[in-house]
Amino acid sequence: MTRFTNEILEYLGIDLPSEVSRRNFLKILGGGIVVTVSANDLLALQEAPARRRFGRALPDDFNAFLRVGEDGRVSCFTGKIEMGQGVVTSLAQMLADELEVPLESVDMVMGDTDLCPWDMGTFGSMTTRFFGPPLRAAAAEAREVLLELAAEKLEVARDELTVADGVVSSTADPELKISYGEIAKGKTIARQLDRKAVLESVENFTIVGRPVKRTDAVAKVTGAAKFSGDIRREGMLYARLLRPPAHGATLGEVDASGIEEVDGAAMVVDGDFVAVLHATPDGAQRAIEMVEATWESPEIDLDEDSIFEHLLKAAPPGETLEMVGDLNAGMSVSNFEARHTYLDGYVAHAPIETHTAVAEIADGRCTIWASTQTPFRLQTEAAEALGFTENKVRVVPPFVGGGFGGKTANRQAIEAARLAKRTGRPILVAWSRAEEFFYDTFRPAAVVKIDAGVGAGGKISFWDYTTYFAGSRGADHFYDIPNHRTVAAPPGWRGGPGTHPFATGAWRAPGNNTNTFARESHVDILATQAGIDPVEFRMRNLTNKKMREVLETAANRFGWLEAGAPSGRGQGVALGIDAGTYVGLAAEVEVDRATGKATVERLVCAQNMGLAINPEGATIQMEGCLTMGLGYALAEQVRFSGGRIHDTNFDTYEIPRFSWLPSIETVIIDAPNDPPQGGGEPAIVVVGAAIANAIYDAVGARVYRMPMTPERVLGALRRMDL
Repeated sequence: MTRFTNEILEYLGIDLPSEVSRRNFLKILGGGIVVTVSANDLLALQEAPARRRFGRALPDDFNAFLRVGEDGRVSCFTGKIEMGQGVVTSLAQMLADELEVPLESVDMVMGDTDLCPWDMGTFGSMTTRFFGPPLRAAAAEAREVLLELAAEKLEVARDELTVADGVVSSTADPELKISYGEIAKGKTIARQLDRKAVLESVENFTIVGRPVKRTDAVAKVTGAAKFSGDIRREGMLYARLLRPPAHGATLGEVDASGIEEVDGAAMVVDGDFVAVLHATPDGAQRAIEMVEATWESPEIDLDEDSIFEHLLKAAPPGETLEMVGDLNAGMSVSNFEARHTYLDGYVAHAPIETHTAVAEIADGRCTIWASTQTPFRLQTEAAEALGFTENKVRVVPPFVGGGFGGKTANRQAIEAARLAKRTGRPILVAWSRAEEFFYDTFRPAAVVKIDAGVGAGGKISFWDYTTYFAGSRGADHFYDIPNHRTVAAPPGWRGGPGTHPFATGAWRAPGNNTNTFARESHVDILATQAGIDPVEFRMRNLTNKKMREVLETAANRFGWLEAGAPSGRGQGVALGIDAGTYVGLAAEVEVDRATGKATVERLVCAQNMGLAINPEGATIQMEGCLTMGLGYALAEQVRFSGGRIHDTNFDTYEIPRFSWLPSIETVIIDAPNDPPQGGGEPAIVVVGAAIANAIYDAVGARVYRMPMTPERVLGALRRMDL
């Protein structure tokens, strides 16, 4: 199994089903033009071998991707979902440019398991990279089919036709024209090309590569956008469930006599699955508060401070991801050596929208409206839970109010589906904020150990890197080091039973934040010991053209002043790669020596993401990553005792506030001839390291554990004074 496959399986936490579900799309879609193309050449255009590794491939029938209606509007079908990352706009841009239709004529249909092609889920900044190429190819073939049909209807040669804004016209007689909608006439057309469709060249793009405002912006700012909690069905009941006080707790006796005081409340009990139902959410909440239960909780002697020692003891033998040269040879030519351990605690996803779902069973079918990043996985899980076949379950994801990797699990939707089956009524399950924190699949706590040395000319002579429970993502370095080893224990981030006291999972660029924090902090330490400016030190150890370019761009736009750290200026830099995108970040930080509080004053970020489909959307994603990165770098940490979670709301779990925001400048390096890469997560991976390096430059105190709270900065200052 490849490291990439391991990474995806880690994200999902499951083995994906092995058979593709074939739907009768013509019957579902009804009238309009449905375009059929061959997939043989298209799969080579994408990184979709990953899909085949899971036993499912993109459909051979490319009517699964798009439909041209009688009115000329185009429906784009994708298994991906929109949770704030902006693909509802960028995918529409890609389709519109290839099909030669106005962007505003494209309607996105996202994640509907009845209408859209199967998809493993929306995560890993893979939408543009994986779904974009076959979508473009399908649109290109659709364009050619429509041109062939237009040639027949207009009785002119195909080579004499051109298309713009969904209207086909004759180059010899521009008045001789026909629209895509007129060609459709409510009929279904299934035709395959006898040649390969040629994709639009970059030079001819009129929509891709141009900054476009998000197509969902107006709906979201006006409140018209529908989320799962906005769904209302006739006869719907609200559910509240009995929850344990700690992970691993087992249910004892239950006394529900108190719910009789709440008029209209009902109760469902199925083993340790206990729920109350009411016609109003407040009534359901009052009823669950009347239920008394006894629990037996296991004694687990772990907390947010002792977890790291536990992880090192629990770690399996490491897997060597890469080994080049001879570490001993590298040590022998080192002028000095630095060996340090880096720690990173559990972090919550904390989306503003908690896990929410509505389930309804009617006519032998279950329909689920859910905030989920994995609608097709949910379809399989719900079918198993209900005893239905998969084609009897439909998942319809409305807009998702933030996921960050935390909505790949679908517990709330399964709860709603089970209750809908038991009661015969539509059921809404919306987790409270406390439930959201309790059942979150936290980013795993992790440990990284690095031993490295520098030889003549300020060149890194050896690098020995071991990561524990952060996984392989971001563990690789990109520096020119002749002798190096990278080990991951385990290669994924979850670990076996007994590793973590509660569930863990993916959290924006999983593992890369931790690994980049450790790697780039250690590189700065080597630069300091060598007496070389941190930017200059990196340049001496880099030949990678893209990485040198993002470093130079970020440093120049920042106005980097060359000096050995600590300079007292509070400037820091960090580099990283995620989802194929190269990122460089320069940060300016001010530290209050009396309190230890670090305030980020300025961030300048440069990234090379290949062709930027929507530069406006990419900029927004960079700014969002940098903002969210302030949280994991400076404040966010889950406090716990064994299986008990002590942070249940934002009064104790601090996420970034507007008052935290520094001046942010972003630069997207122009690379239109390179394939587009991921943009949803890369900029977040460098935030912790850049801030750590800036703190050191400001006050000479090195913090080896995130988040870098005032208490930890003060501790570093005191150690420095000893």
